Amino acid sequence: MSEPVVALEGLSKTFDIGFLGAIPVAGRLFSSMNVKHLGQRVDAVRDLTLTVERGEVFGFLGPNGAGKTTTMKMLMGLIHPTRGGGTMLGEPIGSRHARYRVGFLPEHPYFYEYLKPLEFLDFYARLFSMSARDRKRRASELLDRVGLRYAEGRPLRKFSKGMLQRMGVAQALLNDPDLVVLDEPMSGLDPMGRKDVRDIIFELRERGKTVFLSSHILQDVEMVCDRVAIVVRGALRDIGQLNSMLDAETKSVDVNVRGANDGLLTRLRTRADSSRDFGDQHHFTLPGAEVVSEFVRDVVDGGAQIVSVVPHRQSLEELFVAKTESQS
Repeated sequence: MSEPVVALEGLSKTFDIGFLGAIPVAGRLFSSMNVKHLGQRVDAVRDLTLTVERGEVFGFLGPNGAGKTTTMKMLMGLIHPTRGGGTMLGEPIGSRHARYRVGFLPEHPYFYEYLKPLEFLDFYARLFSMSARDRKRRASELLDRVGLRYAEGRPLRKFSKGMLQRMGVAQALLNDPDLVVLDEPMSGLDPMGRKDVRDIIFELRERGKTVFLSSHILQDVEMVCDRVAIVVRGALRDIGQLNSMLDAETKSVDVNVRGANDGLLTRLRTRADSSRDFGDQHHFTLPGAEVVSEFVRDVVDGGAQIVSVVPHRQSLEELFVAKTESQS
């Protein structure tokens, strides 16, 4: 088996905050005395151990303040761990050599607002020692790929939040990285923008690239990720493949019916957990898959039409909420 692209072992980060908290000795002293506002220690990441395999899309999930961004910053060498460590692309996390093979989109990127898109991408491409010809070619390709060719003449200060987010995705791909680290890549994007980013992630996976991403838009995570990790209060709560983590049992089934007479509707309502009427359609929620066949047969025999049958299984959002609430 190939070496993991990311391997973390006991990764931890503690911040000393508050008045005098930035002085380690004073922070520990006041924290031990429970003197608030003078010195306080916050464990942002606690003994995090996980691996990210080559060629997979790995979702890193958690509520606000769970330590996701702190972990990503430690990966990139922007802050240093308090304890533990790990490797990225076979190098110690934060390695300058490894960063040449990584693309990174932070949660709150800062862009030089007076630059135009091609100027902006050329500026960042210089960090990777790309030739002028390669910089021009790559910047033009990526501007088309993120759908911003129409705005190439505008300075970034005239871009919307979603347009800036697209630019951030483009700069994260400039060096054709082996590992792409994306912190909230869907933030500020409209539905078309989210679809474009999902398509880019699919393309990266098809090319054997590895994607490590965090997002609060769990629907997108469920669509693109091979595995996910859920962190709560800095600690790993669960990790695994989505299909094994989610409960595959059908929880309920929604059936939409059209053309039922009053007598048939009365019979159907007694067999459903709930029912609602929407114009000429009637919506029924059944308690499980085992009752669907007989229910559908009765609808057809009664002269009505089945519009749709939609089974409901546990979603990633439901799993996320359950894991998060269990640690509250």
